[in-house]
Amino acid sequence: MNRRDFIRSTAVIASTMAVAPNLWAAAETSFPVVRTPEAKRKFKSAAVEKTIAQVQASIGNKELAWMFGNCFPNTLDTTVDFAIIDGKPDTYVITGDIDAMWLRDSSAQVYPYLPLMKDDPHLQQLIAGVINRQTRCILLDPYANAFYQDATKVSEWKSDMTDMKPGLHERKFEVDSLCYPIRLAYKYWKDTGDTKPFDEQWQNAIAVILQTFREQQRKHGKGLYHFMRRTEWQTDTVPGRGYGNPVKPVGLICSVFRPSDDATIFPFLVPSNFFAVVSMRQAAEMVETIRHDQSLASQCRALADEVEKALNEYAIVNHPVAGRVYAYEVDGFGNYYCTDDGNIPNLLTLPYLGAVPVTDPVYQNTRKLLLSDKNPYYCIGKVANGLGGPHVGRDMIWPLGLITEGLTATEDREISQCLDTLQRTHAGTGFMHEAFNKDDPKKFTRAWFAWANTIFGELVLKTYNERPQLLN
Repeated sequence: MNRRDFIRSTAVIASTMAVAPNLWAAAETSFPVVRTPEAKRKFKSAAVEKTIAQVQASIGNKELAWMFGNCFPNTLDTTVDFAIIDGKPDTYVITGDIDAMWLRDSSAQVYPYLPLMKDDPHLQQLIAGVINRQTRCILLDPYANAFYQDATKVSEWKSDMTDMKPGLHERKFEVDSLCYPIRLAYKYWKDTGDTKPFDEQWQNAIAVILQTFREQQRKHGKGLYHFMRRTEWQTDTVPGRGYGNPVKPVGLICSVFRPSDDATIFPFLVPSNFFAVVSMRQAAEMVETIRHDQSLASQCRALADEVEKALNEYAIVNHPVAGRVYAYEVDGFGNYYCTDDGNIPNLLTLPYLGAVPVTDPVYQNTRKLLLSDKNPYYCIGKVANGLGGPHVGRDMIWPLGLITEGLTATEDREISQCLDTLQRTHAGTGFMHEAFNKDDPKKFTRAWFAWANTIFGELVLKTYNERPQLLN
């Protein structure tokens, strides 16, 4: 089912809570049981269950505790399919309501579990399987954003005017789709020291990512990738006969689509280029240390340096109100678009991704702009304020935006405000959604959206570890 068309007709799965009954006997009368029954869970992690029990027993806000217990394990409960293929772990991860694996979503869905791997070898093996599966996907087609487990399954997008092939669900090229697997692999390696997933096949995938990024710098023409779709949604297809609006080749990488799966206006998507700088440097360290490939490492670093230089020259603009800020999209000719989208990566999440320090003055100016009515996609409503985007409508707030606002905030007041808004807008479901109406949170899209659930758990866990008083 198409992300855009799926709305809350998907039922929230009824379940039983996997927490100590004695701690929750009183709470059960106030909060319904909504977690998937234990017997039906796709994967069980002792470390995750222990973390849930610790957090729920320790924080005073029982509704947030209930939501954490529902959301944090949702990826494991409902979206993973683990197997051993050719002697290696393999994990297929759906987004929730759509039976397809996005490189971005699957990386982000399991990322919050990485710190728990040290206490759970089975969890580590599951995440190694995600890395292995992503390697195979990238080698199949680096321009695709979403893949099927069953290569014989026919996509609803088979008629898209691009190079569709077996195994692909959708072929929208998004720079971040190739960054997220590197981010996951790098953190996995740093946390475990395990190098088994990073074999010759993985090394080849890094070389393919580098080649793809270079091609999409468009220094020697438009490149091989193009995309058009017959649709009533303008953002679901690409202008310029499938290549996007013109760009001047200045060293930045074209991302024909945003992480929302919406087409870019100016193809140099700034947050994704920042992400690419971080990812190429992480890849360089890995291929140099693990694979001893000095040449590939040097090429990755050279691309990162080139993109960083171009960002410094073209991504910072003078806004008439906010001053020097990062633009959301640019074209190299001097045109730019100052906004932000609730999906990740966006400008708001640059510190979360390790791209800029949270104290960076340009970032702080940008942040103030984005979280104000000067941003055309910042929603100010009767019930909530927050980042939106064109993907599901102008008046729809993305919980992902609220969550990452909280993850990048430095003041207690702002973190508390984000948590309070998320608590007030889950519409009684106990889960996060793709988006909800700024005036009525009962009008929401995607009742089963595992990425938003898991990263909400990440925000609560980060707050629990760093500012526990905000959860009481």
